Amino acid sequence: MSAEAQQLSGLAQRLVRDKLLSLEDAQEAVAESKLEKEPLVQYLVKRNILGASAVATAAADEFGTPLIDLDAFAVDSAPKDIVDKQLIAKHSALPLYQRGNRLFLAMADPTNIRALDEIKFNTGMGTEAILVEADKLYLALERFVAKAEESLGDALGDIDDDFDGLVLEDGSGSADLDDSDQEEVDEAPIVRFINKVLLDAIKGGASDIHFEPYEKAYRIRFRTDGVLHEVTKPPTALATRLAARLKVMSQMDISERRVPQDGRIKLRVSKTKAIDFRVNTLPTLFGEKIVLRILDPSSAQLGIDALGYEDFQKQLYLDALNQPQGMILVTGPTGSGKTVSLYTGLNILNTPELNISTAEDPVEINLEGINQVQVNNKVGLTFAEALRSFLRQDPDIVMVGEIRDLETAEIGIKAAQTGHLVLSTLHTNSAPETLTRLLNMGVPAFNVATTVSLIIAQRLARRLCPECKEESEIPEDIMSAEGFDNIGIDKAEFEIYKAVGCSKCSNGYKGRVGVYETVRITPKISSLIMEGGNSLQIADAAAEEGFNNLRISALRKVAQGLTSLEEANRVTKD
Repeated sequence: MSAEAQQLSGLAQRLVRDKLLSLEDAQEAVAESKLEKEPLVQYLVKRNILGASAVATAAADEFGTPLIDLDAFAVDSAPKDIVDKQLIAKHSALPLYQRGNRLFLAMADPTNIRALDEIKFNTGMGTEAILVEADKLYLALERFVAKAEESLGDALGDIDDDFDGLVLEDGSGSADLDDSDQEEVDEAPIVRFINKVLLDAIKGGASDIHFEPYEKAYRIRFRTDGVLHEVTKPPTALATRLAARLKVMSQMDISERRVPQDGRIKLRVSKTKAIDFRVNTLPTLFGEKIVLRILDPSSAQLGIDALGYEDFQKQLYLDALNQPQGMILVTGPTGSGKTVSLYTGLNILNTPELNISTAEDPVEINLEGINQVQVNNKVGLTFAEALRSFLRQDPDIVMVGEIRDLETAEIGIKAAQTGHLVLSTLHTNSAPETLTRLLNMGVPAFNVATTVSLIIAQRLARRLCPECKEESEIPEDIMSAEGFDNIGIDKAEFEIYKAVGCSKCSNGYKGRVGVYETVRITPKISSLIMEGGNSLQIADAAAEEGFNNLRISALRKVAQGLTSLEEANRVTKD
């Protein structure tokens, strides 16, 4: 071994000796980890320089520390009250088990003597390191710390205690507190509870939160990966106080309970990241139902490659975005990802050379460099009025949140015909239906055929968890009946997987993937529109031109192992 390699620390030296890292890479990793003030193991694993398993094996060999598979250990049974959770998080050291006066800690970095000493001092017990793979440790730490923190049930317990002791069913307070003291004491647990719900929704990857009052029950549900599930049931007597707190946070009129209201909440989750919530109230028979849509600005920064387009579909979208004029329409039901698709396109176009204006109801994600207008029908600021104003503002690109009527459609068409690129959405089920919808609105066939350049119909399917998905045996005749003969992939070249479920996912799914029908308006389709063709005829023409419909696109995602056949059927089968 060279003299330079011998100057490295024990683990880095071992990695070079085992030819897992080159000398130059090892030296750079050591220097950068010191600069970032993080352990070498964490630096290597979190940046995918080396796999966690390879690093753990090398560390075990180098330091003679026992190595275990954390997945085989019941983390839920680990001692929770022995070590302060702040120390656990600080040192990434997870208490595994106790033997007499000795505490064994799962660690990815056995050289962290400071962690062993601090925990020893904190607990008064002897400490010993057990080596585990870094990626598994970080996941286990998240679960452990989350369980150690206040749960929703604990928060509800606090509310119940304060509520029962301080507030009667008629809303009056305890006699020995003045009004200001009473309000402060009463609302503290409500504030903690709602903050906990919002943070849990963000951590769980939810897209919506539903607060729902009923006659004899009150429930809170999250929509995660497109599916609603119940998370907790607060006491029904808290319904008005929960609604009032959410309305205060959203800057709504808390005295108005008879009509729907809209608002926004901005929640700062770290020094560099804030999450917006779009809030809507709806008066129901037993109180106000409140729904929060979670708007994560980072979703608009994902980039087109992360959305799930097939290569040829992505190229069609990029080609349309590069046109100086024309209309791009994105269509699909509520919650199908239309907004993210549009914002992704706007991000690609967002350069200092272009003037971009959008009219939205509501503005969901704020984008620097784009002039965004919030539609307000009460004061006459409609989509059509905003569009008229845009055309007097020297625009290059215009985005209309939704084409809802003939007036908006006609102005958008005229803008696209006069040298502007127009992006918008419609609520239709497929690309061919979008064209016939415009015709049914009253837009002349000639304008539709010559102005619309691209239509994207889309759905969001739940993505299979890569950790637990299993192969699914499906008979040949069933596969043919489902449509796999038409997807352009030989059945012998792919496997179909099913959802199973594990600790890292939700019922076998983790995240979502887009399913797209991307149709360019070709001369053949234009002619068919001019001749008054219906949506079925246009769909046949699109298929002949090589554009996959939503069903075929979904089955291709199944063949690629990204989702299950059940999920493809859920989002695309009639």
